[in-house]
Amino acid sequence: MTGTSFDDHERERWAGRATAYEPTFARLCAYPARALLDAAGAGAGVRVLDVGTGTGTVAALAAGRGAAVVALDAEPSMLAAARRAVPEARLVGAALPHLPVGTGTVDAAVANFVLNHVGDPAAAVAGLRRTVRPGGRIAVTVWPSPHPPLQRLWGEVFAEVDGGELPRVAAERNFLRTEEGLTDLLVRAGLADVRCRTLTWTHRADPDEWWTGPASGLGMPGLLLQRQPPATREALRRRYLELSARYRDADGLLALPTAALLASGGVS
Repeated sequence: MTGTSFDDHERERWAGRATAYEPTFARLCAYPARALLDAAGAGAGVRVLDVGTGTGTVAALAAGRGAAVVALDAEPSMLAAARRAVPEARLVGAALPHLPVGTGTVDAAVANFVLNHVGDPAAAVAGLRRTVRPGGRIAVTVWPSPHPPLQRLWGEVFAEVDGGELPRVAAERNFLRTEEGLTDLLVRAGLADVRCRTLTWTHRADPDEWWTGPASGLGMPGLLLQRQPPATREALRRRYLELSARYRDADGLLALPTAALLASGGVS
C-alpha cells in the first residue's frame, strides 16, 4: 500500500538514488540528527525506531549512543547504504504510515525530514505514535516555510522554468510548515508535552558537487531539471553558478544559510 498519489511519486523519485543522495543532500540532512535524538530521549539501552532512515545517518548515531535500533526505509538502495553504515541495526523495508512494528514496542521513534515526503502527514504521525510505548517520545524534523536562503536559491534558479504539473500533498491533508503548524500536527495526533523549535545552520558545499543533487534527479529541483531539454538544463546550470556566487567563501565553497523545524512529543 502506497497511500496517495504523492506517495507514489515519492517512491518513483527516490528509486535507486542513494548513491547520488549520500554525498549531497544527505550531508545537509545530517545536521539536526543529534538534536533529533536528544529530543526523543534516545540514549543507551533505548529501543529506537528510525523511520525513513535514508543512508543511515540517524540510525548510526543512535547505535553509537548504545541504543537498540530498528531502521526503516521504503527505498532498497537507501537500505543497502544504511546496512553498510550501521550493520548493528535491524533494517526493514517499509513506508509510513504502514510500519511492520508492534504496537508500543519501542521507546522512541524519530523521522528526520520524512514528513516532507508523505502524502498524509497526520496518518504518518499516527503511524509513529502507534509504535511507541506510553512514556516514550517521538521527534521529527521538516523543512520550514517561508524557505531559508538555501532552499530559496533553488527557487530562484528555476523561477522561470515551466515544470508542468508538480506533485503536491492534497490541501486537506497538508499542514503549515511553521512551528505552530508542526506543533498542531503532533497535538492532533494525541501527543503530549509537544515542543517545537527552529534550528539554523550554514551548510557548506562545493558548488559543482552541490549541483549534482538536482543533476541526479534529487528532490523537486531534480524533477524540474529532468523535465527540461538539454540546452535549458545547461542554461539553468549557468544560472545556478551565477546566483550561488554570492554565497561563496574565500575558499570557493558555498556557505548556504538554512533552517529546520524540530518537534517532539510524548506518548501517554
